[in-house]
Amino acid sequence: MTLATADAEGLPDVRTLLLHDADERGFHFASHATSAKGHQLAARPYAALGFYWPALGRQVRVRGPVVRCTPAESHADLHARSTGALAAALTGAQSAVVESVAALHRAADAAWERAQAEPDAEAPTWTRYVVEPAEAEFFQGDARRRHIRLRYRRTDDGTWTRELLWP
Repeated sequence: MTLATADAEGLPDVRTLLLHDADERGFHFASHATSAKGHQLAARPYAALGFYWPALGRQVRVRGPVVRCTPAESHADLHARSTGALAAALTGAQSAVVESVAALHRAADAAWERAQAEPDAEAPTWTRYVVEPAEAEFFQGDARRRHIRLRYRRTDDGTWTRELLWP
C-alpha cells in the first residue's frame, strides 16, 4: 500500500510499505517513530492510504487520523515478523544519513547476528500505527470510461454515508 503524510510545514510525502493488518480499528502498519514518517505523523497525525490493482482497474483510497498503538502491540508486531525484519529494525536509524554502503553492510550484518542471537531483542522506536478511516473511496474502472466511484464517510455517530461520485 502507499502511505501519504505531510510534514510540519505541510509538504506532502508518500511511500510504499506493508499493510500489517486491517480490522475494526482500521489499517495497521509499523515503522520507527524516529523515521521521517514517524516525525510527520507526530506533527500531523493524519494520513491517506492508497491500494491499486491495475490488472483489475481497481483502486481504494482511505483517509483519516493515525493513532499509535501501545508499546506491547508494537513489540508483538515486530516479533511476529521474520528474523530479517527484526534485523532491519535493529539496523541504524531509519531515514538518517549513512556514511557509505560498507557502513550500511557492517551495521546490517551486526544487526542480523544480534537478531539471530536475541530473537526477542527490543527495537525501542519500533511503533505500530493505525489509520482510523474517516473516509474511503472505491474506484472500479470501465473500458468505456463509465467508472464507478463510491465514497463512504464516517459520521459523528460512527455510522457511514455512501455517495456515488461522477468519475
